[in-house]
Amino acid sequence: MVAFASGMAAVSAVMGSVLRPGDLILMPSDGYYTARMLAEGYFAEMGIDVRTVPTAGNFPAKVLDGVKLLWLESPSNPGLDVCDIVTIAAAAHAQGGLVAVDNTTATVLGQCPLALGADFSVASDTKALTGHGDLVLGHVAVREPQWGERLLNWRTQVGAIPGPMEVWLAHRSLATLDLRLERMCANARTIAEFLAGRPEVRGLRYPGLPGDPAHEVASRQMSRYGPIVSFELVDRLAAERFLGACKLVLQATSFGGVYTTAERRARWGGDMVPEGFIRLSAGCEDSEDLVADLAEALAAAASLSTG
Repeated sequence: MVAFASGMAAVSAVMGSVLRPGDLILMPSDGYYTARMLAEGYFAEMGIDVRTVPTAGNFPAKVLDGVKLLWLESPSNPGLDVCDIVTIAAAAHAQGGLVAVDNTTATVLGQCPLALGADFSVASDTKALTGHGDLVLGHVAVREPQWGERLLNWRTQVGAIPGPMEVWLAHRSLATLDLRLERMCANARTIAEFLAGRPEVRGLRYPGLPGDPAHEVASRQMSRYGPIVSFELVDRLAAERFLGACKLVLQATSFGGVYTTAERRARWGGDMVPEGFIRLSAGCEDSEDLVADLAEALAAAASLSTG
């Protein structure tokens, strides 16, 4: 495992270590926006062929022809679609390609990409792995030692080495990872079940719900379903009113912390989500308090829209 100064430093290290002009990288069209921009910007300018496929499409075999690096993100951020890593990784390897999985949303306690066939497991440790919102960090775990050496060389040459304070904070945070993640996932499930019964909520996604389109695959390859829940309200105004009415749920872009956060993701652009789309990250608060806060916020948003 190689630690990096940020999640994007880890992403760029894998791409930079593997890809050369003329190579093909296949990525999820609904994956992390900045990773796509890195590939479609810098690496495309360097002569890399960049193609995208929706995560839910499970990367059909015909699009894997000639792939050098298959980049997966499961569950995807922010839409929470899940792909069959075992099957897709085997298909990519049959084509002579390498497979990297962005495991940020699931974390190492929720999913083990290397055990599922990936060559690289990448994560932004700024999120749930460290979980306190007080550091920026990333890592890459590898199947073959030679890739670890190449990643170390890349890290040294581009100066993506994490600082000692960040590493110390991460070490501190790992002591509570299992406890934090257990509570966060339980709260996410409770919130998802609550939202499933609300008529103003549409497009609810949480892989841990039996009725979720991704549940069957997720239940085979994930031991925990993560702290992220996504859903839609009718429009931008309803979403903004809902978020403004929340008292316990903080508005924040990052996720995976001990405090529950949410944001209207479309405000940034780049993600293919509706204007009323909300990504919520469950924290470690009391679940009854969270549900009560969400219920009041939904009611407040509804009263404003009809008043």
